[in-house]
Amino acid sequence: MHPMLNIAVKAARKAGSVINRASMDVDRVQVSRKQHNDFVTEVDRAAEAAIIEIIRTAYPDHAILAEESGPSWGEGEPTSEYVWMIDPLDGTTNFIHGFPQYAVSIAQLHKGVPAQAVIYDPSRDELFTASKGAGAFLNNRRIRVSRRDKLADCLIGTGFPYRDMEGLDQYMELFALMTQSCAGLRRPGSAALDLAYVACGRTDGFFEQGLHPWDMAAGMLLVTEAGGLVGNYSGEARQLEQGEVLAGNPKAFAQMVRLLSPFSVDNAKPAR
Repeated sequence: MHPMLNIAVKAARKAGSVINRASMDVDRVQVSRKQHNDFVTEVDRAAEAAIIEIIRTAYPDHAILAEESGPSWGEGEPTSEYVWMIDPLDGTTNFIHGFPQYAVSIAQLHKGVPAQAVIYDPSRDELFTASKGAGAFLNNRRIRVSRRDKLADCLIGTGFPYRDMEGLDQYMELFALMTQSCAGLRRPGSAALDLAYVACGRTDGFFEQGLHPWDMAAGMLLVTEAGGLVGNYSGEARQLEQGEVLAGNPKAFAQMVRLLSPFSVDNAKPAR
């Protein structure tokens, strides 16, 4: 295992133990609201602090972009080639309700490209890992995307708009189109796990808009290392900056691009 991936795994497991302890008495967890339907708990913050401490100790000069504490730089300049993107608890709303679908997501980018990825589901003790060029794994077993080649037979993951409701009408149109086109749509509530599930073939594709880089950086690498494709709704590699992500096995991806590209921010109609 790559030394940087090893550190990411150590950090994810530490965060997972913080989350698991808190999950035993979730009703006592302190919750605050960042904005509409966007929650943060003391658990997010404690898990994030545990991750940052482990990364900082191992790599003091690397830059870190974490969901709760924002960007920070180590002893080096803000121009570090290495950036760690951290979502300490992706699926906070699920966690608050005791709905066991949430994960720790850690990605390490080198010169802007994901190079190491860990997504850890603490409630199932499932550890998804990938290093660029070395394949994707679930609990140390190699994983591959599914082989289903007809969208009509595919199970597709998605995420509904929940912070910014402006895009809801367009999303409902898209939701109807996809519901008619595939075997089933699922909305489990953690984009990181949704991407990990594409990587191991539990779903055949995934799409969502309005995501942050830390929601998807690790999942993107997992999917590509498992033989899948990732892009925006037009199939272009601009998902990290646009927050619009489409992932799938190659056949499903191509069919989803045909349906989703009219809804892409690339093709947004100018306001009249």
